[in-house]
Amino acid sequence: MHTEVLSAANLTAFTELVLELWPDCEFDEEYPYYQSLIDSENEICYLAKEQENYVGFIHVSMRTDYVEGANDFLVAYLEGLYVKPEYQQRGIGHQLVNAGAEWGQKKGCKQFASDSELNNQMSIDFHKKIGFSEVNRIVCFIKEL
Repeated sequence: MHTEVLSAANLTAFTELVLELWPDCEFDEEYPYYQSLIDSENEICYLAKEQENYVGFIHVSMRTDYVEGANDFLVAYLEGLYVKPEYQQRGIGHQLVNAGAEWGQKKGCKQFASDSELNNQMSIDFHKKIGFSEVNRIVCFIKEL
């Protein structure tokens, strides 16, 4: 398994992986969004490739506003992580997170943050397994005006 940085050559494969993670999204919306991230200074996306198959991705950004539990205002943030189910439990997600963490360190970040839905126990367990510490739990509300 090796990783590739998001580029024009792998953008379609990347977008297809995004739609596997977030099936309610539309290709025609996601493709131009991720295309705009190619060569970004503040965001990076990596794809995991095994032989000729793209099997996962990570999207990491640098956040400069408040991040729950962070001590600084420059934080690497895990925006999205996905590994195809048949490739999980092989260390691919961990390798992608390490690539994102290294990028964040090079950008001057001292912390790497993430989040998960309260009911996504698989994600919570994964985060804890690879060294993340839970810092808070919240319930979000909205009121229509």
